[in-house]
Amino acid sequence: MANHTTGTPHHLRHPARVGLAAIAATLLAATSVTVLAVTGTATPASAAGLSPFDITGRGATVPFLEQEAEKAAHNGTKIGPDRRYGTLPSEASGREAITLDSVGEYVEFTLTAPANAVTFRYSLPDSAAGTGRDATIDLRANGSLLKSVPVTSRYGWYYGGYPFNNNPGDTNPHHFYDETRALFGSTYPAGAKIRLQVASTAQSPTFTIDLADFELVSGPIAKPSGVLDVVTDFGADPSGGSDSTAKFQAAVDAGKAQGKAVWIPTGTFTLWDHVVVDGVTLRGAGPWYSVLGGRHPTDRKRAAGVYGKYVPGGGYTGEVRSHEANGPSRNVTLRDFAIIGDIRERMDDDQVNALGGAMTNSVVDNLWLENTKVGAWMDGPMDNFTIRNSRILDQTADGVNFHTGVTNSTVTNTFLRNTGDDALAMWAQNVPNVNNSFTHNTIGVTLLANHLVSYGGRDIKITDNVTADSLSNGGGIHVANRYPGVQGDTAVRGTWTVARNTLIRNGNSDYNWNFGVGAIWFSALNESFQQATINITDTDILDSSYAALHWIEGQTSGINLNNVRIDGAGTYALQVQAPSQVSFTNVRATNIAQSNPMHNCVGGGFQITQGAGNSGWYTPTPYCGPWPDPQWGGGPSSPPPTTPPPTTPPPTTPPPTGGNLALNRPATATSTNQSYTATNVVDGNASSYWESANNAFPQSVTVDLGAARSVNRVVLKLPAGWESRTETLSVLGSTDGSSYSTLAASAGRVFDPGAGNTVSISLPAGDRRFVRVTVTGNTGWPAAQLSEVEVYGDTSTTPPPTTPPPTTPPPTTPPPTGNLAAGRPVTETSHSDVYGASNVVDGNANTYWESANNAFPQSVTVDLGTSRSVSRVVLKLPPASAWQTRTQTLSVLGSTNGSSFATVKSSAGYTFNPASGNTVTVTFTATSQRYLRLPSTGNRGWPAGQLSEFEVYTS
Repeated sequence: MANHTTGTPHHLRHPARVGLAAIAATLLAATSVTVLAVTGTATPASAAGLSPFDITGRGATVPFLEQEAEKAAHNGTKIGPDRRYGTLPSEASGREAITLDSVGEYVEFTLTAPANAVTFRYSLPDSAAGTGRDATIDLRANGSLLKSVPVTSRYGWYYGGYPFNNNPGDTNPHHFYDETRALFGSTYPAGAKIRLQVASTAQSPTFTIDLADFELVSGPIAKPSGVLDVVTDFGADPSGGSDSTAKFQAAVDAGKAQGKAVWIPTGTFTLWDHVVVDGVTLRGAGPWYSVLGGRHPTDRKRAAGVYGKYVPGGGYTGEVRSHEANGPSRNVTLRDFAIIGDIRERMDDDQVNALGGAMTNSVVDNLWLENTKVGAWMDGPMDNFTIRNSRILDQTADGVNFHTGVTNSTVTNTFLRNTGDDALAMWAQNVPNVNNSFTHNTIGVTLLANHLVSYGGRDIKITDNVTADSLSNGGGIHVANRYPGVQGDTAVRGTWTVARNTLIRNGNSDYNWNFGVGAIWFSALNESFQQATINITDTDILDSSYAALHWIEGQTSGINLNNVRIDGAGTYALQVQAPSQVSFTNVRATNIAQSNPMHNCVGGGFQITQGAGNSGWYTPTPYCGPWPDPQWGGGPSSPPPTTPPPTTPPPTTPPPTGGNLALNRPATATSTNQSYTATNVVDGNASSYWESANNAFPQSVTVDLGAARSVNRVVLKLPAGWESRTETLSVLGSTDGSSYSTLAASAGRVFDPGAGNTVSISLPAGDRRFVRVTVTGNTGWPAAQLSEVEVYGDTSTTPPPTTPPPTTPPPTTPPPTGNLAAGRPVTETSHSDVYGASNVVDGNANTYWESANNAFPQSVTVDLGTSRSVSRVVLKLPPASAWQTRTQTLSVLGSTNGSSFATVKSSAGYTFNPASGNTVTVTFTATSQRYLRLPSTGNRGWPAGQLSEFEVYTS
């Protein structure tokens, strides 16, 4: 973890343990690949094993298909598998790669889907001076030369101890690989042969190829109307020939003042310093087209980046210039561009990160961050910050670090690889980090420290991630009271949810310690765990390099493991070096290298509570003695089945029999602000309240009644002393927690303190298990706010049917005579964030569905309840001016049974123009259909399917 504010050497623990392990390295020769002789031996793996992309239902949804070089056709030399730190294959994905060392040698990949671009990971030797070397390698398609692609080792090869240097005469070489990307110029179909081939060894004696990611890149996003252009309006240089920092700064300052987004057109822009943003959207033509880079030629602590303003007294304690002061920045959106830097060394005090400073109520979406020091080092205090749908590659230090007082923030659906320190980290130095999450991310090859870690923090969530290949001084997931400022209120507190993660080849040797680090490990170095519950559930720990589970440094407690699969461990299932209290239920361990699966030298200090279903990891006589050499490669060769995220959580208490049916029931929200969580709306206390993230409508809160209940009224409350305000909201209901129908259409509801700040809404009688309130506006505060959601109906549960239920469920409400889709059940192929499919039938054009990004085709399907004659659909996007003109490629399909669909209207481009209300009408020959589906295969305004209303009419 890069500490750029205090200079603390993070990966040197107790002073008595600082000495480097006995690692003897043969020094790099200018014409050879480094091979290290490492003290101790290990049994080589027989195969590299699983890829992180083999795991279904977890990790990030990415726009590329990855192929490993060792599994492709080649005439080079396969290296590995080898996990010994400091060897070239140890840093390769899967611990294998292909080395090419003669003219004509190649790796040839066969496309499995159409592609027009490739990103490939490679390694060249360092130069004798430690400054790296430049070369080219030929990119060929079906035997024909497409281009010679530049490759370099200037961004790799570090030596010595933390924080490392560029001196080849020092010990401990590492960080061997880099990545580059290239557009083909045309699209090649599945089955095409794409080859990386050596044309000359004059510039580099060897080229080691690890993998290739093939992608079908859309054309550049069209410039929206009403934006400020950094080139045409402010004179930025798209050729990169001159410094454009001042031009960019002027543009974002004007964007804030005028309330306009700032546009980065296609080009490569040189920035000698970071640009400071506040209250503005900065967006580009896509990360393959709009690229920021560069570094000051003399003041090397200045480089390309985009920063929020620093908070006085916050996490950053270095020099603050006037335009960087008085943070946090607020309401920032950064999207659709790349920052590809020029950072070749690790200097922790230098502000040469891609993103930095503090940003509250802000979003980073679809950025490509590469060759900077840290992808995003965010110095709080700050709140409600999201990084999503992005790529963070080849960093000198961390991928992301939420540092000091970061709350309600997340990294989601993001791909990271080749970070030089913790990939995704939170560090609660001096100010608590609260309710942050790392979800649905894929992380490959972390060179130092951990894939996922939180140093302190309260109510932290680490869920649905996939991690692979950690190298040294860390593991896959780390929960720790370590590093400066992590104690007391900033320490591990509250309820931690660590669920549905898959860890592949995690854990490694630590060159400061003479033993391995576990795939999941716990440390209480600064102070013992207190007032914390850590729930690790539905987790797969596969082919760990050393132990699967590991306790070290201080007393931990409150750790609960449930439904954890351990398949393959290089040493032990459990490595116990510190006391703890841990419960185990359905924890199964197989393929453990040591016959005794547990190493425990603290005896009865490690207190185990066993539930049902455990196997393979427990022994009453654990081993305590010298550390064995690891045995690698014992994990699974095919991915195990994964446990999907729960869609209907079981009730924690019996459903009530009358009165307020929502009282003390489980409640969830799309977001929360600070401590104002969803549970407050069901606690029976009108003085406590839920508040969503600010400036981020729509928002919703959902109550699970525990079983289907007859519901006919909701009562909504705000605290009695609050001033009058109107919240625009709707009420929806569901029996299964996935398909929702509208119970009360969106309308302005007035909360008046003269009437107790209470609103009562009558609903059509019917059975619902889930009741959702969706808020799209609030005149009193820019967020959704509710202190109580009370639900009322009759006092009986739904009686069982006395006759068999019909195979085709009848509509829950009479078929409408106007818009046949209004309030009907609707499904989707995917959705992003809170933008679910139910928004397209809620009658509110300001709410919308958005599919997963960069993952076409996508579709939304509405069930009309029974077959109906239809001849027209009306499609809408939000009419607000913020939604610029865009063309979506759509078709209309119909079905009478929900399984067999036929084309009703062929695919075509439809233009949504705000000048005409962002509305499109599609007509077709009248046909009788129950289900109508709208597939989307392209969108010129955003890389996803988007729709606010899907209206269906008879004529």
